[in-house]
Amino acid sequence: MISYLKGMVAGVQAISSNRVILTLEVNALGYDLQIPQRLANQLTTTGDVVQIFTHYQIREEVPLLYGFSSPAERDLFRHLLSVTGIGAALAIALLDTLELPELVQAIIAANTQILIQAPGVGKKTAERICLELKSKLIEWCKSAGFFVATGGPAPGILEEVQMTLFALGYTVHEVSHALHVVSENIGLPKDAYVEDWIKQAITHLSSTEAGVRNRNTYSSE
Repeated sequence: MISYLKGMVAGVQAISSNRVILTLEVNALGYDLQIPQRLANQLTTTGDVVQIFTHYQIREEVPLLYGFSSPAERDLFRHLLSVTGIGAALAIALLDTLELPELVQAIIAANTQILIQAPGVGKKTAERICLELKSKLIEWCKSAGFFVATGGPAPGILEEVQMTLFALGYTVHEVSHALHVVSENIGLPKDAYVEDWIKQAITHLSSTEAGVRNRNTYSSE
């Protein structure tokens, strides 16, 4: 089993919209690893020496290597592969769509509305991910010392708040972070009105660089 590779970035190539290959030179040998686009964005300089954590898989008798920026990201990838019907492409799509803490939090909270933002992930697939991984990830978080935020609206309110913010053009990361901040820092109750959650979230987003996009239609009503 190859736990990680440490070597020089020889090249990064986008084979398709959802398949990025990193060629890593280690002791004069070139290894091709499929990596998330998020990691590829960090590997901008050819010749840099990096450490990549790996997952080895054989599919249809063809050996494949997948690369990740941290052991936790690799572990979550492996958890996702254990879900019925989830292959490497969907697992990487989820890792590319959500930051690691947000993805873990969404699964534990059964927040399917966040999960279906990943390309190729439908509602039934999202529900299956939550059903099969919730208890596993709770235990994994405890053993790994991995903190997951718990803030946000009550389940009955969450979907409507998220859909409104997505419709306004905010990203999954922005929405997830804003709702946590509103819950933890502002102290808005979980069962507050939908309109209150939306207005407070927009206020927070508009105060950050990521949120300044002249989208004040809802909050001005």
